[in-house]
Amino acid sequence: MSTATRRFPLTDWTVVVPVVALLALAFSWGRDLPGFAVALVALCLCGAVLAAVHHAEVVAHRVGEPFGSLVLAVAVTVIEVALIVTLMADGGDKTASLARDTVFAAVMITCNGIVGLSLLVGALRNRVAVFNAEGSGAALATVATLAVLSLVLPTFTTSKPGPEFSTAQLAFAAVASLALYGLFIAVQTVRHRDYFLPVDTASAAKPAAGAPGRGAGAGGGAGAGGDAGNDGGDGDGEHAAPPTARAALVSLGLLLVALIAVVGDAKAVSPTIEAGVAKAGLPNAVVGVIIALLVLAPETLAAVRAARRDRVQTSLNLAYGSAIASIGLTIPAIALATIWLSGPLLLGLGPIHMVLLALTVVVSALTIAPGRATLLQGGVHLVLLAAYLFLAVSP
Repeated sequence: MSTATRRFPLTDWTVVVPVVALLALAFSWGRDLPGFAVALVALCLCGAVLAAVHHAEVVAHRVGEPFGSLVLAVAVTVIEVALIVTLMADGGDKTASLARDTVFAAVMITCNGIVGLSLLVGALRNRVAVFNAEGSGAALATVATLAVLSLVLPTFTTSKPGPEFSTAQLAFAAVASLALYGLFIAVQTVRHRDYFLPVDTASAAKPAAGAPGRGAGAGGGAGAGGDAGNDGGDGDGEHAAPPTARAALVSLGLLLVALIAVVGDAKAVSPTIEAGVAKAGLPNAVVGVIIALLVLAPETLAAVRAARRDRVQTSLNLAYGSAIASIGLTIPAIALATIWLSGPLLLGLGPIHMVLLALTVVVSALTIAPGRATLLQGGVHLVLLAAYLFLAVSP
């Protein structure tokens, strides 16, 4: 039975796993866990990730694109913000750079990892991965602007020593981030929604079919109603009936439960991660990278599955939407949290990371502009992610 019509019996793993993961969070919260308990929590975390992807696809199939991608991106980011604030409140000065490390890791993972994997999967399936250049280009421009305003400028401002914003500068960055995020959502979901709908691969695969990236009008109808919100395989269930409103609401609730469990269980195992990082002699920034990898796992799986169903635009919506939400919601939340958080807030990137960010923006622009990509573009983005991860471990 497809995910569009199933009724989620209480014995279904997609119902049981999020609840078990939430119970694991309740029993592990605030406790020092032995090794076997950490392993069990980590197992629950992995199961919650898979359940989150399933329920996100059900919701996406009901509401269509680009709302489906938006639901998962915003839900994950809101809970990610709560995780960052909680860790910073408990960690004191040693977590001064946690927000910067986690947000930058999210940008690199989404813009290079998720995008690279999606393009690779899409190109392997159809030789050329096609998408809408207008919508993806607008999303990339928003990511680049938010990243520079929030993560690059603090390194060069002089009102406060170190890579920090003054209070007024942080307030401006927070307001600007929220304004850009709100504007992007309005454009994505209302004014230019067709720019973010999946492209008709049959008509867009050939250059003669029209301008690159302008297949949303023809392919948008199928994308809006038949998004990757089913388990029918590579396109087998594209035209399955959307789930009922009740089934979608149940999935939305279970999605939130699964995401809370993902982030909460990630926090429960974070002391073990921090201890392991310190014992291995790795930089503290590696903790932020690991947290971002864990939190973004549902979006990564959902994006790859969408690419397998010829919905590369949905994958890019997830990737860039997550990056925009990560900066656009985290910076305002952290700015508000500084009212009660003690210690410095280091936001400015170092030279190595600024070079990687600049290279990512340039390569991404060249990838998005034609509206189609091959294996090469996917490989280039994955190499950039590999370089970031390697330099995070060995700066």
